[in-house]
Amino acid sequence: MTSDERVAGDPGEEPRVVVRDRRRIDPQTGQVRPAPEEEAGAAEAAAPGAAGAEPPPSPEAELKLQLDERTADLQRLQAEYANYRKRIDRDREVVITSAKAAVATELLAVLDDIERAEQHGDLTGAFKSVADKLVGALQKVGLEPFGHDGEPFDPAVHEAVQHNTSPDVAGPTVTAVLRRGYRFGDRVVRAALVAVTDHEPARVVEGETESATDWFEPVDSGEPTNGKS
Repeated sequence: MTSDERVAGDPGEEPRVVVRDRRRIDPQTGQVRPAPEEEAGAAEAAAPGAAGAEPPPSPEAELKLQLDERTADLQRLQAEYANYRKRIDRDREVVITSAKAAVATELLAVLDDIERAEQHGDLTGAFKSVADKLVGALQKVGLEPFGHDGEPFDPAVHEAVQHNTSPDVAGPTVTAVLRRGYRFGDRVVRAALVAVTDHEPARVVEGETESATDWFEPVDSGEPTNGKS
């Protein structure tokens, strides 16, 4: 329903007519219109300083909040970059170590020839000087020889090609090195070929009382010797 209200103005003017639409259903949208009391309550709630409403943050608080957010973003970026640098350095070190190990592996045959020449007494003069420089350079970059007589047998670094037993050893022991092994850092580039001797308990024969000298003593059989009775 609508109502007409006449507003009085100057005496010489005609009264103005104000039309207010009080229909609860909006004829254009078909939605229910809020009651005037509800509109007034919503306007009061939205008004600044209304009871229960949070006051707007001050410019200093907004600036501090933005600063905290930017600081957290910067710290996160710094942590990600530090992890990236560590990963790159680790990968670079692995590549460098692998390259050095590959070059050293190709020279193992030369080291074997140098060692055999030294064992036969042929490593002398200028040849010995060059060999010492080569061995020193390879050891400087990280190549380390292993495999020596008397060390405990380790299947992780030793490859047994001969096997013996002896009561003189307490356990599996390397008694001969047929080809020296090499490692590069923690990586074994070639296992050592060795001869291994295991412990063998000493044999004890019970009741044996004869000594070695008894075997050569003459035995009296009761027969005459040289034709004499």
